[in-house]
Amino acid sequence: MCVVTGACGFLGERLVRLLLEEGKLSEIHLLDKHVRGDTVVSVFEGDIRDSELLRRACKGASLVFHTASLIDVTGKLDYSELHGVNVKGTQLLLASGDVRPEECGVLHLHQVEVAGPKTNRDPIINGDKNTPYTCSIKIPYCRTKKEAERVTLQAQGEVFQNGGWLATCTLRPMYIYGGG
Repeated sequence: MCVVTGACGFLGERLVRLLLEEGKLSEIHLLDKHVRGDTVVSVFEGDIRDSELLRRACKGASLVFHTASLIDVTGKLDYSELHGVNVKGTQLLLASGDVRPEECGVLHLHQVEVAGPKTNRDPIINGDKNTPYTCSIKIPYCRTKKEAERVTLQAQGEVFQNGGWLATCTLRPMYIYGGG
């Protein structure tokens, strides 16, 4: 069984469609603030910041696709709202692992902008994940996504009271846009 947060958004909706077409999962839980239409999967409507909702939606999940976020590239939304959804919501999702099986994976999708522009603009040649990289992120939305990514990666290997543990991964796809 897997969970898709942000299941009715542009990316989440397409991911759910692909999971259904693949036909290998016995159950899919969808979590989104605004649910549209009818579906044959379990639907959990609510806010990513609701820890009890997250516990119910994630119970028994061996994999969570975390695509939910509050997007604002114009700078018009309050930073505390962005932080609440993008960072606190991610923290609550990661903490809900005590209701999952012994091993659970969380795949957190961000966007390429969490890397931000390199501060000194020097090129990186033959770099790897350990290469130092300082950046300056000015857009509040991107700052919250960067912090959510950090929280997700720090949770890697976390052991829960039920003896289960968490495997985390973050992806930074290029710009995603369209109707959703």
